[in-house]
Parts: sequence; structure tokens; C-alpha cells
Amino acid sequence: MHRPLMAAEIKESSSLPQKTFSGVGNLIKLLPTGTVFLFQFLNPVVTNNGSCHAVNKYLSGILIGLCGFSCCFSCFTDSYKGSDGLTHYGIATMKGLWPSSGSSVDLSSYKLRVGDFAHAFFSLIVFSVVSLLDSNTVECFYPSFESTEKVLLMVLPPVIGAISGTVFMLFPTSRHGIGYPSSGSSQNS
Repeated sequence: MHRPLMAAEIKESSSLPQKTFSGVGNLIKLLPTGTVFLFQFLNPVVTNNGSCHAVNKYLSGILIGLCGFSCCFSCFTDSYKGSDGLTHYGIATMKGLWPSSGSSVDLSSYKLRVGDFAHAFFSLIVFSVVSLLDSNTVECFYPSFESTEKVLLMVLPPVIGAISGTVFMLFPTSRHGIGYPSSGSSQNS
């Protein structure tokens, strides 16, 4: 015999999809799609479609390093609506958002938090898995790895994505980095 669902159970079950979408949104926000797109666009060019020479390896390493830095750096940026109605961007510091010169908005609520470092770490891990297990990168840097470790190449990205997505869902960020709209001038970011 079925018992009727309690109001708390209905509310809890309806919020699960909402939490899932929020977690995916945080993952997208923390792994800048522009950076990933840039990597996916330039990687075949700099790796010569996996047929690397020494120059291609250096160029690919520089591309991976710059894109990884961009993923981390974006976790420390934020935006706010100024008194002029325009969106302003800055870098989170220990005192607030920088540059803050000439702003009439209190930017001290935009201070660095421990969560910013955790989000930067996990976004770097996700980008590393995406970039280092890309087929062109594998063929360029470690070609024998692709044939011998096929299972790892298939399993590792979803596992890292699920772990990072869970962390981002459980510990969401309120930062609105460069390229994302701000939530308002008076809200805590």
C-alpha cells in the first residue's frame, strides 16, 4: 500500500533537478567555455593533428599552460553594477575587488575566500583532464598511451567531471567573473 507523499518530500524531490542544473551551471561558470573553445580550436593546429615535432610540443605546452591559467584566473574575477548602471569587472583580493578606484559601491564584500581557491583547483583539474586526454595531445606527447590505456582515457574524464560537478554543486560560488553578467550592485558576490 502506498502512503501519500509529505509536503517536505515533494519539495525535496522537486529541488533535486534544480540543484543538478545549478551544479551544471556552476561547472560551466567555473570552466570558461571561451577558454575550452579556444583550446579545442587551436589544439589541432599547434599539435599538427597529433603528428608533433619539437616545436609543436612546445607550442602545445604553452597553449595548455595559458588556457589552464585562464581557467584558474577566472575563478578570482568578479563583476558588479556600478552607480553609473554599467557592469564593472575586477580581481578579488584580500580587501575586496580591484581595481576599485572611483567606485561608489562598497567592494569589500567581494573579498577572496577559501572557496575561490577550491574552485580554481577543481576547474584546473577538469581542464587538465580535458586537455591532456584530448586525442591530439595524447598522440603528440604520449602516443603509446592511447593504445595501452584506452580504458583510462574513457573512464577518467567522466569520473573527474562527476567529482568536480558534485563539489561545485555542494559548494557553489557566487562570483560572476569576466564575461558573465553581474547579479546587481548591492548583492554579495
